[in-house]
Parts: sequence; C-alpha cells; structure tokens
Amino acid sequence: MTLKPTAHKPVTQDLVPSPRLTLWVRLRRFWPRVPIYGALIVLGTIFAIPLVWLVSSSLKLESKVFTYPPEFIPNPVVFSNYSEAVTRFPFWQATKNTMVIVLACLVGNLFTVSFTAYVFARIRFPGREPMFVFMVLATLMVPYHVYLIPQYILFRNLGWLNSNLPLTVPALMAQSPYFIFMFRQFFRSVPREYDEAARIDGCGWFGIYWRIMLPQSLPALGVVAIFTFIGTWNDFLAPLIYLNEQRKQTLTIAIRTYEMLASEVHLGQSSWTFILAVSVILTIPPIVLYFVAQRYFVQGIVVSGVKG
Repeated sequence: MTLKPTAHKPVTQDLVPSPRLTLWVRLRRFWPRVPIYGALIVLGTIFAIPLVWLVSSSLKLESKVFTYPPEFIPNPVVFSNYSEAVTRFPFWQATKNTMVIVLACLVGNLFTVSFTAYVFARIRFPGREPMFVFMVLATLMVPYHVYLIPQYILFRNLGWLNSNLPLTVPALMAQSPYFIFMFRQFFRSVPREYDEAARIDGCGWFGIYWRIMLPQSLPALGVVAIFTFIGTWNDFLAPLIYLNEQRKQTLTIAIRTYEMLASEVHLGQSSWTFILAVSVILTIPPIVLYFVAQRYFVQGIVVSGVKG
C-alpha cells in the first residue's frame, strides 16, 4: 500500500486577509471616530466664520461691508484695498515699532529667563526651594492687573513713559514665571553627568549653562520664542498705557487709533475696507507661525510637566 503525498498550501496564503475583511476592520476602527470628527468640523467652521468674514470684507467695496445678511463672497473683488491701506495707514512705522519690541522681548525671555531657571535647577544654595516657591510659583497666581498701577507709577517716576523701556526692560529681567518654571522642569530632566563631565573639562557654572544646557534645551527655547512672539505681537493693553505719541505706536494701537478716526471723521471713500485689510495683514504672522511650529505648542505642555 503506497501513500500518496499530499500537497500542503503555503502558510502565507492563510495569513493574508481578504480585501473585504481589511475594509471591514478599517470601517470598525473609523466608525467610533465619526462623531468626534463631525463635532470638530462643525466647531471649526463656526470659529472660522469671523476670519472668513474679515478676509472677504477686506476685498469688498465700502458700501458692501456692512450689508445684511453678510456676503461672504465679495463681488467685485477689490485687491487695491491692500495696496491703498498700506500707503494710507502708517503701516511700516507701526510694524517697525512692533518688531523692535518683539525682538527685545525675545532676547530677554530666551536668555534671562533660561539663565534664571538654570540657577534654580542646577545650582544648590541655601533657601533655593523656598525662594523658588515664593518668588516664581506665587507670582503665577497674581493677575497682571493687580500690579499694573504700581508698575505704572514706578515707570512714571523713572521717566520711562512714552518709550519702549516699559515694554522691553521687564522682559530683560526674567519677568515671566511660567517660562522660568518650564525651563526649570526641562533643565532638571537633563542628567547631571553632563555637568560633571563639563567640570572635568574646566567649565564653570556659566560655561555649563552656555555650552551644555542651552544646546540641550532647543525645544524649550522654541516654545518660549513662539509664545513670546505671539504674546508681544498681539499685545494691546501695555502699548495703550505706555505709548502716547502716534509715531511710537505698535500695530495693535495704530489700527485702533485709525479706526477711531474713521468713525469720527470721514477719512475717505474706503476707510473701513482699509482697516479690515490691515487687520488681515496683522493676523498673518501669528497664523503662519502657528502652522509652521504647532507641534511646539503641545511640546511646551509636555516639557513643563517633566518630572525632575
């Protein structure tokens, strides 16, 4: 009696799922997310309506800006509103004033804040922890409006009103407790073996900070730079309080001044379209910066929560 050899199917053929099964698995995974995606689309559309109206109104004729119901598609499209707005509105001078303040605050927050956090994180001295709690963490609980009047009186006595000093000097003195806390948490996550190796090579405290800590903290530096730029670029209250002359005003204050003049005095046939055009230009840098470096926003929360 002879046994006939039986043909065995390759094992790989049984392991390959059928296209119908693969499609069903994908649908089962995607179906629970449909309500979440739908809610996000609806909320995103609602929140985008003011921005869409701003952009569309900046391209309309003056007579069609405040029509009701609003027209989201301009007819005709007037691109000349932007070129005329830049020439009529003191755009370049206000942009220059804003960029000077932004750059000064960037330099101050990136270096003075990081160095202060480095001292609290890596250098041991008596009273370090109580000082950090009362000088840094306690100030996080104090609103800005609480010390606004004493700060104004101080700057007035120093003769700093109507200048950029009240807007830039505090940033050069590590005024942000949140940034200090974030940098300190990041520095405490860096192994101390780096400090010991640098000390063997002859580095002091500042050499360790400059050559070891700053290169290691590039994600934290990026987060602080983004938050500082957006906060200073959009700041309205501080320039409104400390800057009086029109030639020294930032973009947010200059556009508000122009808007007040447009409501009181007829500045031209298309004054409101000019204001809306400048407002669109004003929103472009923060939006571009957000989309370019949006991952750093989430990383900033992660970095500030790292355990030491």
